[in-house]
Amino acid sequence: MKKEVFIETPYITLGQLLKEESVISTGGQAKWYLRENTVDVNDEPDNRRGRKLYPGDTVAVPEVGLFFIRSKQGE
Repeated sequence: MKKEVFIETPYITLGQLLKEESVISTGGQAKWYLRENTVDVNDEPDNRRGRKLYPGDTVAVPEVGLFFIRSKQGE
């Protein structure tokens, strides 16, 4: 599944994205989830829940989908 994620702030963290997209149910699960699963940010593996994602970034979550970060400010 491919999905655009619109943010109103300058960035969103990887942990926040996983929670907002219902990959995990609480923010506290992000550390565990990223330890157990390989998530690619801009085609490179990243396991930092605090990784800042900016408009233009892509996040590939295995068995979930591909997320494109976009800015709402352009609307």
